[in-house]
Formats: sequence, structure tokens, C-alpha cells
Amino acid sequence: MRILVVCGAGASSTFVAQRLAKAAMSAGLAWSTESGTEHTALAAAGIDLVLVGPHIADRADAIRTALDGRADVVTLPGDAFTDFDGSRTLRLVRDAMAAPHDRKETP
Repeated sequence: MRILVVCGAGASSTFVAQRLAKAAMSAGLAWSTESGTEHTALAAAGIDLVLVGPHIADRADAIRTALDGRADVVTLPGDAFTDFDGSRTLRLVRDAMAAPHDRKETP
């Protein structure tokens, strides 16, 4: 799975992406994590999941719309940057992937 963590400038998302990668590796998951900005998400190809930083949560719907079903979009909780071992973020990703997708299906 390829995960992109986005924030306003791409700096704080780097920490979340690195911690998530470490937690996923410890759990035996072959996940690729990257960090970037909203513009990175819109230009990226092959992303399975976009994690949106809590400080730009108001942009999550716009990102979801722009991606048009190419990736799932999940907003990180307000305490995401204090998840120092990545375990809570890993749990969030696992829960999001297990939940029914909220993509709009066309009839």
C-alpha cells in the first residue's frame, strides 16, 4: 500500500509518514509512506490513501473530489503529531482500510 501524508507545507507530515512507516514495518506490513502538500496529493499517481493533516482538515473534501476515487482520503486526528511511535496512526489506517469506502459510486 502506498500512503501519502499531507500537511500545509510538507514538513510536519514528514514526521507522521516516517513514524507510520516504522510502525508498519514493525507490524510486518510492506507499506510505502511519503509526505507532501495538497498539491503533491493531486499530482501523485498510484497513491492508495491520503492522510490529511488536522490543520488542513477543511481541505479534505476538496482533495477527495479532486482525486475522483483514485485514492481514499482520511483526516488525521488533532493529536496525530504527538503519535511518536506511529501506532495510533497505524491503527487509524487499518481501520480506514477495513471500513466501507466512502467513494461515491455512479449508478
